[in-house]
Amino acid sequence: MIDRRTLLALAAGTMAGIGPGFAQNTPLRIGYVPVIGASALFVLAGDGSAREAGLDLKLSKFDSGPNAIQAFASGTLDILVIGVAPVAVARARGLEASVIAAAAVGGSAFVAGPALAKAFAENGNDPAKAFAAFRAATGRKAKLGTLPPGGVPTVALHHWLWKVGKVDRADIEIANMGIEVVQQAMLTGAIDGGTLLEPSATLVPERDPRIRRIVNAPDMFPNIPGVVVAASGSLLKSRSDVAERFVGLFHRATEQVRDEPAKAAPHVLAALGGGLVAEATIARALASPAVSFVNDPASIRKATEELLAYQVELGDFPQAPSLDGLFDQALYARGVKTAATR
Repeated sequence: MIDRRTLLALAAGTMAGIGPGFAQNTPLRIGYVPVIGASALFVLAGDGSAREAGLDLKLSKFDSGPNAIQAFASGTLDILVIGVAPVAVARARGLEASVIAAAAVGGSAFVAGPALAKAFAENGNDPAKAFAAFRAATGRKAKLGTLPPGGVPTVALHHWLWKVGKVDRADIEIANMGIEVVQQAMLTGAIDGGTLLEPSATLVPERDPRIRRIVNAPDMFPNIPGVVVAASGSLLKSRSDVAERFVGLFHRATEQVRDEPAKAAPHVLAALGGGLVAEATIARALASPAVSFVNDPASIRKATEELLAYQVELGDFPQAPSLDGLFDQALYARGVKTAATR
């Protein structure tokens, strides 16, 4: 029988944020790049479910992949929520880490300013014809903005232009810039088109209806992996049960993002909005065809292989890293199973 003193101690522990069934909250250091593909993490961190399950999430934001990977390699992070390519490349160079879940496919879209949008509308949305028509009408190349080389939106853009659209390279000029810079450049008319991450791909046409969404990332590069969840070798070796618990929670958060975007929106807004985006816009971005939220690593394996091969063609790295051991499918399956039984 549990005495009164023990009951009071348990109650105090719960009030302090200790999850039921756990003696104390387990700290979990998580790095992330602030993109919509990481929305399940934002929900998990914001709705209290991780704390209730006994996990103390300590989040660190990184503005670039290289900085995030450097911190991950230094041992200061247990989990990293980021694009799959940086993880695969770092693993090929000796980093002990594995992908324990997917997070999202896609995440961006190509939008066109007024003149370029008109060229697309008049040419049946055919990229090669539209860019050629734009150059004929304006007497200059179309200036496009995108992220630095290696970024998933940039890879998707190149694949769409050269592989899908068969666009003449003489019709286009590409400028690499930061995420927020592309957004501002579109709104000010400094560029004719660009790749925007959600929620910017939803926000920008709302602010200027003359700007038109032309194509979404999954149509630019089929099933292109957006974000994955990678766990350090140390975590997998010493606390695999914690990794499994996190996967289960992440899976449930993903279901909410996918099925109840309006409910998930406040948590995503807190991470991505910066006070400049309406909650309703975030909800629309979560339901955008530019992004889909998936967790099974097996669902992105083939596309990951194709992505890495194409990045070699683009010159992002000299050879495609091997996928052997990259995805920990067994841990993912255990984590999802654990979530189903809780």
